[in-house]
Amino acid sequence: MARPGLKVFAPATVSNVAVGFDILGFALEQPGDEVIVREGSSPGLTIGEIQGSGGRITTDVTLNTATVAGQALLDFLGEGSRPLQMDIHKKMPIGSGMGSSAASAVAGVFAVSEFLRTGMSKSELLPFAMKGERINGVGLPADNVAASLLGGMILLRDNVSFDYKKLPIPAGLYAAVVHPHVEIITSTSRQALSPTLALHDVIRQTGNLASFIAGMYTSDFELIGKALRDVLIEPQRASAIPLFYEMQERAMEAGALGFSISGAGPAMFALCDSSIKAERVIESAHALYASNKQAITTYLSRINHEGVRRF
Repeated sequence: MARPGLKVFAPATVSNVAVGFDILGFALEQPGDEVIVREGSSPGLTIGEIQGSGGRITTDVTLNTATVAGQALLDFLGEGSRPLQMDIHKKMPIGSGMGSSAASAVAGVFAVSEFLRTGMSKSELLPFAMKGERINGVGLPADNVAASLLGGMILLRDNVSFDYKKLPIPAGLYAAVVHPHVEIITSTSRQALSPTLALHDVIRQTGNLASFIAGMYTSDFELIGKALRDVLIEPQRASAIPLFYEMQERAMEAGALGFSISGAGPAMFALCDSSIKAERVIESAHALYASNKQAITTYLSRINHEGVRRF
């Protein structure tokens, strides 16, 4: 008798976190992607169905982030021809800046690992998940993948060895995420970034990053708020996001510690020192975008400490 299918959930993420371009990311409680793996009827990893993508995600197993990640693990285990079928349920927007492709890659490799009972840790699965993510572009950072896989807030020392550290999360820290219904392609957004930066801006950003990390370790919300200021990337990307600076101003008036762009956007995030302030940010967002007749989706979340999980 064939074994029943196994389902996993991989969460969306906020990457860069204002001051940590390509090296900081944290996991949200919702939304995310679901993947189901079961015994297949033909050799190798195949796709049974894809839901929620509107036909925009490829069924080519060599180009789909979930199956590429899963197949990489199968090949490593010497099980490359093992008949497995994968169903992918997209439950988060594509091109949102919330790590959509990363969540699929993470869900794919974790589901395969759990189904085969490999006993591998999440850290051991990170390189395989990144093989799926990097189908979208050579050299992409691991900030989204690591956060979705491992949970918490992840600081990457580099994106080659995937050497990382989980930062402590102060009690009472909440994220408010605002997603305008426009799409930004990460690869296009990266190409538009300037290859040169002013030294004084790099110094400011370095100070902000170091202070943010210190604030996370000491639960110093005042320091975290002072540090959450992106002087490098945000100015180059803000114009592509509808009403960004208006929303940033309203978020700060609502009591946010800081407000910036999630990944390449268009999603934006606020970190707040209470759920009440995060709710105020979301209320402000709905009022602002409704008055401008623009559609948004919002999410209020604690930092998700678990990351990808099995149902």
